[in-house]
Amino acid sequence: MLRTNPDFLSYIENLYHQQGDGAEITLKTFARGSVLLHQGSRPSRIYIIRDGITKCYCSEDNGKDYVMEFLSAGEITGEIELIRNTPCLCTIEALTTVQAYVIRGAYFRSLLDKDAALNRLMLEELAERLVNTASRASFQQLYTMEHGLKKLLAFCDKLQIELSKEDMAAYLGITLRSLNRLLKPRP
Repeated sequence: MLRTNPDFLSYIENLYHQQGDGAEITLKTFARGSVLLHQGSRPSRIYIIRDGITKCYCSEDNGKDYVMEFLSAGEITGEIELIRNTPCLCTIEALTTVQAYVIRGAYFRSLLDKDAALNRLMLEELAERLVNTASRASFQQLYTMEHGLKKLLAFCDKLQIELSKEDMAAYLGITLRSLNRLLKPRP
């Protein structure tokens, strides 16, 4: 449920500390509720989360949101859109205070052209996302919503974070009304 990538974080932190005066990579703090990337906008930079938790969600035409993932230390955002030169597929919003490394798009592209280590990390990251997406889809097909809700509540307890009912429903892919029925104590 919470995606992290310690290898990517280590790589970026090394790059950050090795950079010279150009400061192609900066470290920025985002308050809870801040949006790092907006769905539909064209990113000019990518973000690698140093610490904190974000949610990655899509807003649909019917006005509903779908939370795809919760992202934390070492996860990269905005890279697919920069590589493909397309608008952002999702919105990335800080659920807690977040520190993130910010890399200008042109510098990121130049790194992709010449840095084999970055390319390996990117391939591993993209492969991991495919596996996670397939696993989550099969989980949602094979298990009940009650089971999914129990796992989500355990996740929140473990990390000591509070998700709104709207975020819980959006992550489970159900309506708020359905979530309230699941949360209602049974006789």
